[in-house]
Amino acid sequence: MDKIDQQIIDVLKENSRLTYSAIGKKIGLSEVAIRKRIKNLISKGVIKKFTLEVNTGQRTNAIVLISVNPSVSTSSISEKLCKIEGVKDVHEITGQYDIFVNISAQSIADVNKCVDEIRRIEGVINTNTMIILKSWS
Repeated sequence: MDKIDQQIIDVLKENSRLTYSAIGKKIGLSEVAIRKRIKNLISKGVIKKFTLEVNTGQRTNAIVLISVNPSVSTSSISEKLCKIEGVKDVHEITGQYDIFVNISAQSIADVNKCVDEIRRIEGVINTNTMIILKSWS
């Protein structure tokens, strides 16, 4: 990945809906060159997906830290967590806890339901839930 690829990624982070020609104008390359570079970034796995970010201001967001029984595969727990409604993303981490989960739900009650479902997964031995009061970007 070179400097131009990084510029393309930076532009896409700001607005992934821009056309190839609009990206090209910002960077100073042709539409064809941008198209080829983005295709290459996708095939190399640098760009995994294009996503939509929704304003979650009207939702309740929480962080859940999870401890996993050492006899159970952390990755198997992570796979199960990804399937729970309300779970935005799952991260295996180092430190006191094994997994970090972001939850976004309609209400605190819905966050609680999600946490209850997490706790029912075999191998989860402890959770620590924090409701997000305010977010900054």
